[in-house]
Amino acid sequence: MLPFRKILFPIDYSDACQAIIPHVKNAVKHFNAQLTLVHAYGPEGLSFVDLPISSPDLPKQVREFEQLRVSDFAQEHFPGIQAQCYAELGEAGSVIHDIVKRDGCDLVMLPTHGRGPVRRLMLGSVTTKVLHDIGCAVWTATSTAAKAGHDGKYTSVVAAVDDSQEGLSVMKAADALAKSYGAKLGVVNVLGLPPMTMEIDYASIKNDLVLSAQKRLRESMASIDVVATHAVVEGNIANSLHDWAASHDADLLVVGRGHAHDALGRVWSNLYSIVRGSPCPVLSI
Repeated sequence: MLPFRKILFPIDYSDACQAIIPHVKNAVKHFNAQLTLVHAYGPEGLSFVDLPISSPDLPKQVREFEQLRVSDFAQEHFPGIQAQCYAELGEAGSVIHDIVKRDGCDLVMLPTHGRGPVRRLMLGSVTTKVLHDIGCAVWTATSTAAKAGHDGKYTSVVAAVDDSQEGLSVMKAADALAKSYGAKLGVVNVLGLPPMTMEIDYASIKNDLVLSAQKRLRESMASIDVVATHAVVEGNIANSLHDWAASHDADLLVVGRGHAHDALGRVWSNLYSIVRGSPCPVLSI
C-alpha cells in the first residue's frame, strides 16, 4: 500500500475542504505522489453561465467554467505541483469511484461534513459512499479533527487493530507510515466484552480475557517485527479509541475498513463512529 503514488482530492470549495489542504499538500510532497483534483457538479453549475436553459451550448459552457474553476483552485492552493484537474457532471461519490478506477488512485483524501437526512447525519453522504464503496485507502477528518494550523506532518500515529488478518495489515501500514515520518507509533486493541447480565457475570473472567488479548497482541506485533507502545482496552470502540488516541497526542489514526455490506451495517458500522469521534484524521485501509 505504501508509499502512496496517486492521491485523489475531491473538492467542493467548502471551508471543510479548505481546512485539509495542508494535509493533502504534505502527503503529496512526502510521498512524491501524483495529485488529482476533481469537482463533481450538478445543476447548480447553470447559475454561473449566462445562457438560456434551452441553449444547446449550455452543457459545454458549464463544463468549461467548472473545469477552469478546478484549475484555478489548483494553481492557488498547490503552486509548483503539477495536478491533474477534472470537472465531472454527476453525483460526487460515483464520480470519485469512477476516477479511482480509471486513474488507479491509491489514496483518497476528503473531509467529512453531514448535509441532509439519514446517512448524511452519520458522516456526509459523499464520505459514507467513498468509505463503503471504494477499495483504496481513504483519509478523512471532521472539521475538529483537521486541526486548524496543522501542517500535515505526523508525529504520533496510532493503529487500531483486532485479532484478524486485517489487524496485521493495519499494524504494518501504520508502522511503515510512522517510520516514514519519524513519528511515534502506538497500537491499541479495543476488546469488546459482552454486557453483563443477571445470568452471566463477565467481571470474574474479564481479567483473563484482557490478559489473553494482550498476549495475542504482543505475538502479532512480534510476528511482523513491530515495536511500539501498545495496550488492550475494554469498552465502546469509538469512545475508547478517542480516549486512547487523545491521551497519546495522536495526529493520525490508522484503522481497517472491515465494514458490513447490508443496509443497517453501512449506517451503524464502527468505522463511521470511529471517524465521527476521532480527535485526529483517520486513515482507513
